Order: sequence, then structure tokens, then C-alpha cells
Amino acid sequence: MKKPNILLIHADQLRADCLSPYGNRDVKTPAIARLAEEGTVYDQHYCVYPVCTPSRYSLLSGQYVHQHLGWGNHCTYPSGLPTFPKILRENGWQTAAVGKMHFTPTYLDMGFDRMTLSEQDGPGRFDDDYHRELMENGLIDDIDLIDQRSEFRAKADPDYFKSFGTQVSDLPEEFHSTSWITRQALRELERWDGENPGFLMVGYIKPHHPFDPPQRYADLYHPEDLTLLPGFLPEVPKQDLALSRGYFDNTTLDEDKLRRILAYYYAAITQIDDGVAQMLDLLRKKGLYENTMILFTSDHGDYMGFHHMVLKGNHMYDPLMRVPLIIRKPDEKTCAHSELLTSNIDVAGEILRECGLPLSPMMSCCPLETGRQYVLAEQMYLSPDSRSYAYMIRDKRYKLLLEGDMWHGMLFDLEEDPEELRNRWEDPALADVKTGLFTCLLNGVAFEGGASMNLDEDAPVNCPENRRDDTRRAEMVRYLHQKSKAGNPGDISCTTY
Repeated sequence: MKKPNILLIHADQLRADCLSPYGNRDVKTPAIARLAEEGTVYDQHYCVYPVCTPSRYSLLSGQYVHQHLGWGNHCTYPSGLPTFPKILRENGWQTAAVGKMHFTPTYLDMGFDRMTLSEQDGPGRFDDDYHRELMENGLIDDIDLIDQRSEFRAKADPDYFKSFGTQVSDLPEEFHSTSWITRQALRELERWDGENPGFLMVGYIKPHHPFDPPQRYADLYHPEDLTLLPGFLPEVPKQDLALSRGYFDNTTLDEDKLRRILAYYYAAITQIDDGVAQMLDLLRKKGLYENTMILFTSDHGDYMGFHHMVLKGNHMYDPLMRVPLIIRKPDEKTCAHSELLTSNIDVAGEILRECGLPLSPMMSCCPLETGRQYVLAEQMYLSPDSRSYAYMIRDKRYKLLLEGDMWHGMLFDLEEDPEELRNRWEDPALADVKTGLFTCLLNGVAFEGGASMNLDEDAPVNCPENRRDDTRRAEMVRYLHQKSKAGNPGDISCTTY
């Protein structure tokens, strides 16, 4: 059987119900809809951490965050732990990544032979290919810079805050990050030759804020014509406001502002959809489409009006945690919807199984075809003088949220209360439900997702002269075999454990 190509298209901050295959009638995503018609749409797919880098590390590794320890956006994945791109590369796949990866260091080896990057925040902005090209052309993505870098954001124009960062792009469309990432993706796909299997991950920055689409995409949507997404309230609930006022002050949000945000959010999604169309058309033109596994997903969602909030950074409500996952497998035209609970750590296993490769025992993946009893997510809040953890455990009907300790939390019956407004934590009628979810949480953290063992023989050492030296090791092994009564002078197999 011919080894399949893998194309993984990864959006940033895209909630599931903002795509047409998930029932949204306002957003224009014809290419993604066509992909869904030939594959499976996972309707109950959840991320394990509602922040960019931790979620990406989990996607690539098939591990929970407490296993790979990537608790924030500025963190490093342990080099001794497995990732599915590393496994693909070791087994003959040509691996590449373009766009936003959000690793530290910027070009961290997660298993990609080649990386052409367009980052948004952190040191990546100073290191990547995209911003070097902007500089070479005398351009700057100033709206994005002001939105993402605190030293610039502190001096932003008042209109930036009033609009919640909703403005038409200040770049020529060809230099907009979405256009640039699509162009790099097409260049990588042109390298696929049909003989050697390829894996390409395309990481779009959008529709992550700021909401700054090019003018022609902004013109596609009229705020007054849009239907607000479920869960919009006239004000921020007290339990949400107590946790955070938001990246922008959510108390200043109103319906007119939200409609404009939503219009530009949809515009960014449509621009991505156009990129998807170009990639799929190129695969068809090259005769590679039928033998390519294509996945479309995201790292986390966006409140986008839910509980009178936008962006992220509050409780792990469903609009933030539920993300799209659409998979079209080679020679498959299923047009199916799965209602099974699935997690973004399951994607690594699905790709490896499709390629006929074994999963690492360190991975916590479940088969997508069987789904999960529950999905688990976690988050760490870190400040200079404190650290606290939050957890979400959710089955098909109920959700438990904990933050800081196990004595105070929120419990929702999502069947009766899909907008997560009625906290049933103290309700004796749900005491058994709460106990059951607590048990699932403990099981998920302690047993199903127990901590991984990190191994890196080439980790940095404090004395350069004591770096790993395989020649010196072999000499020592031979010496030991020669001197030991139990030795075999020709055996150097004990160079590893």
C-alpha cells in the first residue's frame, strides 16, 4: 500500500460553530464545506488547553499538558519526548511546517525537516521568515504589532481599544499573514513528487485577534446582517468578571461592536478558506489529492460574545474549548458527522494509524472511531507571586470546572443549560454526577494521562569536554567487556539502556 501524504491545516482561535459544516449560515467557507462532504466532521471535538502553544504541543505529541509540561506560550517542549512528526520523519516522510507554530525557540525541532514561519507574538516575531520579508520590503504589520506587544499596546490609539482591535489590514493583501502563509504552503506542496510521502502542517495566525482582514474580505460581511452566536448576554456574569475583565475590557462591549468584530472574524475565516481551496486545487492538479489525508482543525476557540466576552482568558466554557476537526482520508468520501467526544490529543494517533505506524507508549490518544467517555482540559494561571491550576472535565451532558482547589467549582447540565449560566455545584440532585466527574478527572490525570518520562541523551551539559562522545563510549564498552568475566569483547550493545 502506498504511503499517504498528510496535510494538516491549523487555524488559530477558531471556534467550531463558525464554519458552514458546523451549521453556521452566515460565514462563507465553501472549500472547507467541500472537504467536509468527502470526510468526517467531528461535532464534539475539544482542545486540552485554551492557549496557543500548550494546545499545539498536545496536538503534535498526543499528550496532555501536565505530561509535556508546556504550560504557557513561552515554553519549550522536552526534546526527549515523542511527536508524531518525528515518528513520520523517522519512517521516511518528508516533513515541513509553514506559518504560525509558536514554539520556543522559534525553530524548535518538533519533527519538521523544513520550517518557514510567520509568528505573531514572543521572540518569534523577531526571528521568523515573514517579518524579515516585511522588513526587506519596508513594511510593518503595525496593527498586529500594537495588538500583540505590550510595549506598543500601551501607546495604542484610543480607537484601537474602542473597536476591540477591529480594523482593516494596514498591509497590501499579498503581504497579509494569511496570504503569505498560503503562498508558502503552495510552495511546499509543489515539492511533493508522488514518490516520497510528505507531511505539511500549515499554521494560520488568523482568525486570532487583531481582527484585521484585507479590505476585500472585510467587504464580504455586513455587521447588521449577521446573527449573533448563542450565549450573548447584556452584561458579563459576576463569576466571569471576577476572574478577568478581558484582554479588552469586556464591560465596554456592546452589540454594535460585537457585530463588527464578528464580521471581521468571519472575513478572516473566509480568507483562510480561500487558501484551503488553493491547496486542495493544487493537490488535484498534481494528482496527489486522492492519496492525501487532509485535516482541518484549530488550537482553541473564542467567546465571540458568549457571556458578553470576546477572545479567551476566562472560564473553560464550550465556545472556547470546542474546536473544529474535519478529516478526509485517502480515497474516502464519507460525508459523515461524528457525535462522539474527541480530544485534540487524539489527532496524533489518527495520523499515525492511517500511516500504518505504531503510537509511542507515551501518547494518550484514543481512537476517533470509538471516542471518549469524557474530555479533559487544564490550564495554569501564573503570576510573579502565585500559581494556580484550573481543570475542565466534560462528558456528553455534564461539565465540571475547577479552579484553584477542589472545594469550589462550577457544575453545568449542558442539556438543560447549554449557555452555562446555572451553576449546579451545590445541587444535591447532582451530587452523584459531581462525584462521578471528580472520579473521571482523577483517573484522567493520574492514570490515563500520567506524567511522561523525558529522555534526551544530547541535552546541554555544563562542560563542553563532557559532551556525549559515542567513540569514547564504545572504547569504554569494549574495555569493560574485555576485563569482565561475563563480557563479550565484540559486544557494544550496552551503549544504550
